[in-house]
Amino acid sequence: MRFTTAQRQIMKKEKKEKKSLSSFSILFLILFALTAVSWLLSGQTFTPTIPAGGTEEVSKVVGAKLSDFVMSPFNGFGDAIDICVFILVLGGFLNIVTKTGTLEAGIQHIVKKLKGNELIIIPILMILFSIGGSTYGMAEETIPFYALLTAAMVASGFDTIVAVGTVMLGAGSGVIGSTVNPFSTGVAMDALRGIDIKPNTGIVLLVGAVIWITTTAFCIICVMRYAKKVKADKGSTILSLQEQKVMNEQFSKDEGEELVFTKKHKVILYLFALCFLVMIVSLIPWGSFNITIFNGWTSFLTGQSFGDWYFGDLAMWFFIMSLVIGIVYGFSEKEIITNFIDGSKDILSVVLIIVVARGASVLMATTHLDLFILDKAANSLQGFSPVFFVIGSYLLYLFLSFLIPSTSGLAYISIPVMGGLAHSIGLSPDVMIIIFSSGCGLINLITPTSGVVMGGLEISHVNYSTWIKFMAKPIVIIGVMNLVVLIVSMLLV
Repeated sequence: MRFTTAQRQIMKKEKKEKKSLSSFSILFLILFALTAVSWLLSGQTFTPTIPAGGTEEVSKVVGAKLSDFVMSPFNGFGDAIDICVFILVLGGFLNIVTKTGTLEAGIQHIVKKLKGNELIIIPILMILFSIGGSTYGMAEETIPFYALLTAAMVASGFDTIVAVGTVMLGAGSGVIGSTVNPFSTGVAMDALRGIDIKPNTGIVLLVGAVIWITTTAFCIICVMRYAKKVKADKGSTILSLQEQKVMNEQFSKDEGEELVFTKKHKVILYLFALCFLVMIVSLIPWGSFNITIFNGWTSFLTGQSFGDWYFGDLAMWFFIMSLVIGIVYGFSEKEIITNFIDGSKDILSVVLIIVVARGASVLMATTHLDLFILDKAANSLQGFSPVFFVIGSYLLYLFLSFLIPSTSGLAYISIPVMGGLAHSIGLSPDVMIIIFSSGCGLINLITPTSGVVMGGLEISHVNYSTWIKFMAKPIVIIGVMNLVVLIVSMLLV
């Protein structure tokens, strides 16, 4: 039997798809590679350093024991227990809302309202996510939006990549250009003060704002250009045939099916919006801006005032709202419990991915590979011209952030070294803070050790290899754009 060229290409593509590694396999290979590297470098010394959260100095790489490798996912779970519980509760919450039919009817209602103008929602959402990223480091908090926006984008005629790009590049561009982000620039400035260097907040804000605006503008253009192509021609999608099939099964609805958007749906939609509004307001560090309006009176529910909430508080907030929405719709006690548990089960794979991803960071800290790499790289940068110093520092942070996705943890470990080095050779430690935040933010758009990246892709049913294909050019362009701003800033400051 003979096949046409087109049929052979399809068969080849399907065959290739079957051979692609899952997110779990990629992460376990990384864990094994880190273990092997620690064996090779075992005993190698570096400048005595107190690890983040530690009390005693360490000065050499420790080879990972078999038990360290085996237990790294479990230890990752212990390190990420707060976000894991939040995501499990979130899964239950979303399933209860979904079972009411509110989201499906609401999305259809919005799509009809936007008929012909669906593209406008992309820049609006990306700007909002970007503001969250720059001001309070919105990252894990974006996970609830993947399922919701994926369904909305597919219903609007786009594909799952558009949904992932809107959320991940929106919030990510803000994190890259962090301004008052307490988990990035805030921690980094505090780390500088720890070595008796007073940071210049004005320089940090100005350089961060320039990178924020330019990166956000480019990311919006990037997503919108792809979205226009997909909208005009479904064949231009970069999704594999298998991913397209999953997209149609999971997110596409029968366009001929008319859903009634009832008053009860409208009430539930308001409650749904309130959930996310409270989440956003509660996470903004109001105290850092000397805003005291939420002090005290907002602590009645969880014991923590808005501005001090974290994933534990959020988990209980979404749990309470699950019950409220279930009661408003008229679910029985058994239906509420069953739907909640089913939703938690559906999102369990995302939790497990975050657990294994966090295990890589734990393994790095256990073996002190992170401190060894930082020390050797910092020593090699001494004597470089300002231009090459910036480029070298930026590349170093790309590498370190691949291994340590936590910006706050990396800031406490690295800024005393890199900021101190910049200061000692007559360069700006303030610009070094933005080098750190932009480098971390950039690599955290694609690193498989980030629970946000792997979790978001899992929810939207996009393969990691497909996301890398989509990001291949943008990641390079963003990096070059950032470097230009950082080099000019270092030369002028």
